[in-house]
Amino acid sequence: TVIQKLGLTQSDFVCVAGIGCSSRIPYFVNSHGIHFIHGRALPLATGISLSRPDQHVFVFGGDGDGFSIGGNHLNHAARKNINLTYIIMDNFVYGLTKNQTSPTTPVGRRSKTDPNGSVDRPINPMMQLLGSGATFIGRSHATHVKHMNEMFERAIQHKGFALVDIFSPCVTFNHDNDYPFFRPRVKKLEDTGHDTSDWKSACEKAMVWGDTIHIGLFFRKESKSLDQLEPVLESAIAGGLETAQETMRRIVEHVDVLVGNEEDLQMGL
Repeated sequence: TVIQKLGLTQSDFVCVAGIGCSSRIPYFVNSHGIHFIHGRALPLATGISLSRPDQHVFVFGGDGDGFSIGGNHLNHAARKNINLTYIIMDNFVYGLTKNQTSPTTPVGRRSKTDPNGSVDRPINPMMQLLGSGATFIGRSHATHVKHMNEMFERAIQHKGFALVDIFSPCVTFNHDNDYPFFRPRVKKLEDTGHDTSDWKSACEKAMVWGDTIHIGLFFRKESKSLDQLEPVLESAIAGGLETAQETMRRIVEHVDVLVGNEEDLQMGL
C-alpha cells in the first residue's frame, strides 16, 4: 500500500532479508530481492545501496537476526547513515528455531534455552540506535496498521538510515508478550507532543517500559548519507558501469565474429 502510494514500481526497489520467520518477505514481493545469510543482511544491503543509488533498498529481519548476530552491523550501518530502510519484526523470541531466548526477551521468560527463565537483561533497541547515531528511529505495532504504514512512509522518504522496529507478537511460542500484553500498554508518541528532533527527549521516551510502552517516531534529523559524503563513489560507480558495458559490447562483437567464421569457431578462438 505504501509503495503504491509513493508511486514506486517493482523495478524501483530491492528487498533484502536475513534469516527467520520475518525474512521470507523477498519471496512474497514481486521485485528485486535476495534472502541472505543470518545476521549479514545489512552489509549486503549497504553494497547494493552504494552501488545502485537509483534503487530504494529495504531490509527485513527479526530481533535475533538484527540485534544479535547482526547487532554490530546495525550499529555501523546506523552511524555511517547508509541510505536504506530497515524493518525489524520484534517478537522477543527466536521463532523459526522453535522458541529460544532472543536479545529482546524479558528477564524471567522461559524458553528452550532458558527453561528456568531468562536471567539476561534485554537490550533496548531504541537506546542502542540513539547511541549509534541513527538519523531515523521509529517503532510501531502490527495491529496498528494505519500507524505502522505511516511509519513506513516516513522512513522511506527519509534520506539516510531509517529503522522501524515493529512489535510483532509470536502467536505460536511467545504467549507472555502477546496482543493482550501490548493492548493496554502501547501509547503513541504523537499523542504526547514529543519533539522528534530532541535527542534527549527521545532517550527519555525510549527508557519508558512497563505500564506504558511508546510507539511512534522517537528521533529524526537531517544528515548527509554516506553516498552524499563520498562523491568519489558516484564517479567510481559510473566508471564501473561504463567499463562493464564496454566489456559486454566487445564480448558480443567477438561472438558475432565466431558465429560468422566456422574455422575460428572450431579452433576455439
